[in-house]
Amino acid sequence: MNEMKVFTGRANPALAEKVCQYLGLPLGRINLGNFPDGEISCKIEQDVRGRDIFIIQPTCPPVNENLMELLIMIDSFRRASAWRITAVIPYFGYARQDRKDEGRVPITAKLVANMIAGAGANRVLAMDLHAAQIQGFFDIPVDHLYAAPVIDAHFKRMDFREDDLVVVSPDEGSIKRALSHVANLGGRLAIVDKRRSGDETKQANLIGGPIEGKVALIFDDMISTGGSICGAAEVVKRFGARKVYLGATHGVLCCQAIERIKAAPVDGLVICDTIPVTPQRELENMVVLTVAPLLGEAVKRIHQNESVSVLFQ
Repeated sequence: MNEMKVFTGRANPALAEKVCQYLGLPLGRINLGNFPDGEISCKIEQDVRGRDIFIIQPTCPPVNENLMELLIMIDSFRRASAWRITAVIPYFGYARQDRKDEGRVPITAKLVANMIAGAGANRVLAMDLHAAQIQGFFDIPVDHLYAAPVIDAHFKRMDFREDDLVVVSPDEGSIKRALSHVANLGGRLAIVDKRRSGDETKQANLIGGPIEGKVALIFDDMISTGGSICGAAEVVKRFGARKVYLGATHGVLCCQAIERIKAAPVDGLVICDTIPVTPQRELENMVVLTVAPLLGEAVKRIHQNESVSVLFQ
């Protein structure tokens, strides 16, 4: 373990500290700042020649600032002769644009993957990518972790009866994710039928169930503006759900997300600390779970050339 060093950018240093506590290692020393014109400065303050380097940096808002900082750090370690550089990206920004769904638009997820590899990263460790095929956009190895075991363990501690649970997919694209939660938690599966009209989406019908008098658990990979998942909460409540809980890995919570969640018929919200939660984005019924042990174990296994897929079992 002496040959491994863990560093962090400024996006989520609290998570990096927890990962280092799990590993029993001190956090690496690096000086990050900004020049007067806003450009990012970086200086590694210890010897990293021949070391196995892990950089923890989610590309969460401000996305461009955090992404550029990650690229600059990777370049710094490459030029300092690190043996291997692994970009640990708990939240991968620009993931929504993963295909050309209309003419004359970019595939930004592929562009960002090229930039990370081009900067000098040898490997990527990510968590709950918005689309699983993004792994294939990288020309370097990618280890893809899932926070579902952490979130499911929280709901298991709430001691719901299996016959009282309905796991809800907020749209057709999240059915596979919902099925994995059903396998872990039990209960039935329901799907919210989401229709898009122009720039607006509407949640109209509920497929599956029955949900009347049940506890509804609605899972998604992220909550950004909150429109989809709050709309799904309103649908399941309209169909008679007794309680409604939301679960997501990434709490982006931008724009009017906090106001929407407060106004929605939601009894609890569970997110992970892949993105730091500022006081302005805290809610009374919000629980923030840490993924540090999961990331820390993956980092240790990568360093020791052991299987990471064991963590999925």
